Amino acid sequence: MMKRFKFGLMTAAFLAASVTAGSAEAKKHILGVFYEGCEKTCEGFKAAIAESGFPAEVEVLDLEQDKTRIADAVKRARETKTDLVLVYGTTATLGVIGTLETAGDPRFLSDVPVVFTAVADPFGAKIAESFERSGRANITGTFNRVPEKININVIRQYDPKFRKLGLLYHANEKNSVLKMKELSELAPKLGIELVAIEVDPGNGEVPKPELIPQRLRELHEKGVEWVYLGSSSFLNVNGELFTASAVENGIAVVSPYPALVKEHKALLSVAAPREEVGRLAADQALRILRDGVKPGNIPITVATHFTYTVNMEVAKTLNRNPPASFKNDTEFYRPAQ
Repeated sequence: MMKRFKFGLMTAAFLAASVTAGSAEAKKHILGVFYEGCEKTCEGFKAAIAESGFPAEVEVLDLEQDKTRIADAVKRARETKTDLVLVYGTTATLGVIGTLETAGDPRFLSDVPVVFTAVADPFGAKIAESFERSGRANITGTFNRVPEKININVIRQYDPKFRKLGLLYHANEKNSVLKMKELSELAPKLGIELVAIEVDPGNGEVPKPELIPQRLRELHEKGVEWVYLGSSSFLNVNGELFTASAVENGIAVVSPYPALVKEHKALLSVAAPREEVGRLAADQALRILRDGVKPGNIPITVATHFTYTVNMEVAKTLNRNPPASFKNDTEFYRPAQ
């Protein structure tokens, strides 16, 4: 009887150790692939995963805007046998999962759950079929962009005389070209003239940043008073040069990147808060890893909360004070003197 009792204790201890070991082994690995480093979206994602209490670690891989590193990210996902990949931005997403037409291509991940985020046009880029379904078993994602019709209407609300929108684009980021084509089709329908200039024609690699001031002078010479800065990691990273050059030429910058308003000299941002977008992506990751839902069965999650941010110092410089209608849902940012 005593021996049986001792054996029971040993068995219980063994089971407890097994459960503990099993729990440690059950900790999930998430590989976050970011084109511009761990910014607000990344921080929101990590915070939401941590707050959920679900046992998962998030490894951040920063591509530093270098497309040649994307293959290494795919390799890393396979080497670590990661449980899920979070990928940020159109360029990185295309490099990690390819398009609908390349499904099954060994260069891309097709057997690992992937959540994409911050993709300007997942349908135009052929990353997903529709909001209802991605069209691939291992893929889902988030959509956080304000429709460009809303952006144009917001500018009109701010400036009733607005009739001409400027845009700089470049060929090395597909999302930049897609945005140019989208606005080219939309602008005439809304009674707006689009003045689009390629930053570095003929260069399929990263454009030369020193060309940005020259291109903004060209927009000014063409009568542009508002310019759109979005769907471009290159222009976002060079936001300080871009926004300062725009203000020097009397051009107001509107952008989906609030940081350009708060940290540089963009006048206006209409955007879903980046941290909230990261949290939306975390919700999808948890549905996959914790709840066992297949990624392809999860609709693309659409951000619904958008806020305005206005740089009041730039507004004063450009003599463009925000209208009274901006009172609600607007952060009037005043840089520290």
